[in-house]
Amino acid sequence: EMCIRDRLGTIQADQDAIIRAGSRGALVVDGGPGTGKTVVALHRSAYLLYSDPRLGHRRGGLLFVGPHQPYLAYVADVLPSLGEEGVQTCTLRELVAEGATAGIEADPEVARLKSSAGLVEAIEPAVRFYEKPAAQGMTVQTHWSDIWLSPGDWAEAFDAPEPGTPHNDARGQIWDELLAILIDKHDSDAPAGLVRRSLLQNRELVTTFSRAWPLIEAADLVGDLWSVPAYLRLCAPWLSPEEVRKLQRAEPRAWTESDLPLLDAARFRLGDPEASRRERRRVAAIAAEREQMARVVDDLIDAARADGDEYGTGLVTMLRGEDFHDVLVDEDALPAADPDRLAGPFAHIVVDEAQELTDAQWQMLLLRCPSRSFTIVGDRAQARHGFTESWQERLERVGLDQIGLATLSINYRTPEEVMAEAEPVIRAVLPDANVPVSIRSGGLPVVHGPVAELGSILDAWQAGHAEGIACVIGDSTFAGTSRIQSLTPELAKGLEFDLVVLIDPETVSYTHLTLPTILRV
Repeated sequence: EMCIRDRLGTIQADQDAIIRAGSRGALVVDGGPGTGKTVVALHRSAYLLYSDPRLGHRRGGLLFVGPHQPYLAYVADVLPSLGEEGVQTCTLRELVAEGATAGIEADPEVARLKSSAGLVEAIEPAVRFYEKPAAQGMTVQTHWSDIWLSPGDWAEAFDAPEPGTPHNDARGQIWDELLAILIDKHDSDAPAGLVRRSLLQNRELVTTFSRAWPLIEAADLVGDLWSVPAYLRLCAPWLSPEEVRKLQRAEPRAWTESDLPLLDAARFRLGDPEASRRERRRVAAIAAEREQMARVVDDLIDAARADGDEYGTGLVTMLRGEDFHDVLVDEDALPAADPDRLAGPFAHIVVDEAQELTDAQWQMLLLRCPSRSFTIVGDRAQARHGFTESWQERLERVGLDQIGLATLSINYRTPEEVMAEAEPVIRAVLPDANVPVSIRSGGLPVVHGPVAELGSILDAWQAGHAEGIACVIGDSTFAGTSRIQSLTPELAKGLEFDLVVLIDPETVSYTHLTLPTILRV
């Protein structure tokens, strides 16, 4: 059995046409097992980065999303061999910090509710609930005089951020605008800097502003949806009382995989509160360093004047200029937040095993690709939770509109003996499935047998094959070795082996019937 690297050099005409298709819009690559979907996806990634100037690293680059870590490890060395090392690869779980520890949603009904794009959209009203300017005016005291802050002043300050600015990022802009309004209305002769300092010390003003536009953590926001029924009803009024009750839980932060799209949407809408705090500290540090530098320059000027050095005085006075301040204060040397390499935006996203994505999970990718430029690789018949609609219907529903479809129908990998075993299972799952036609015979039949023969089957295979990798699927008690992997059906998707042993095949999908060169049960 050829490995994926070997097959990179055997691209067929139907595959090459897909690889070279344009990058505008979403291209679906639909094909059953063995049709070379992953090879096409990898080659297409390299081709687009090479040929499309819109996809250069400095213009967003490319994100490759796989179903699980074993799959990503399987292809990790392939992209460099194609001349591309700048592609980011990840699973959906890795897009969210909580994904590393999130469990599986135990209740199918809760998982269904959280899989909808509608519930992800409830994040917007959940955030807006915390973006309300004060309805009443207030008197703000300074060390010199009182200032009236009207409801109109509040509204003006709240309009300061550009549309789309994350909530926590906008907070600093609104606060600065509010202070500017107050300073402008202040009628004493006190310097603006001193008035600002006085306002910053006004506890009532700070408290009122924090209530009107608080810093919010994404985890707190989503956790409140699962623990405060009235809040969930406000943000998702279409839910029935029973559905609201179903979504509540005793431990709001006991995250599951189904929570990740909501946490992701909340983080994008809110921004990172810690990043906001770090930026404020950075701005304060720059201001303090500028102030310190100004004092040093003043001291130098005073010293030059005392010595009667007019030339030196002139040179030092030049240091007061803004350009010299920028040179003297190295802002890049001050601490800044580390960028999130998976936050995007990306110019193009490639998604393999895309039939498994829920509508909510699709929103995670749409947030990272404003251009809506996708390569979508999958097989409807392999979907674990069913996929009876067309690709067009599914993708239009999640938010894509420019959709093309390319079909791979030749099975270059799986022997016809195995496909003969798999086709009835495929048709039972999806009568209109794209069942690929095998072009080779393996010369070996699919063998069925009792589980008790597992050990002898594996021993015989290792004795007769000095190379190759086998896999046992569906036996959690079997401990893998260097040459024999032990995987769940979910983690076996997208991978290839020289021998596959399926335990209790009625509990797994047809996908796993198409993985082996030899199949024994």
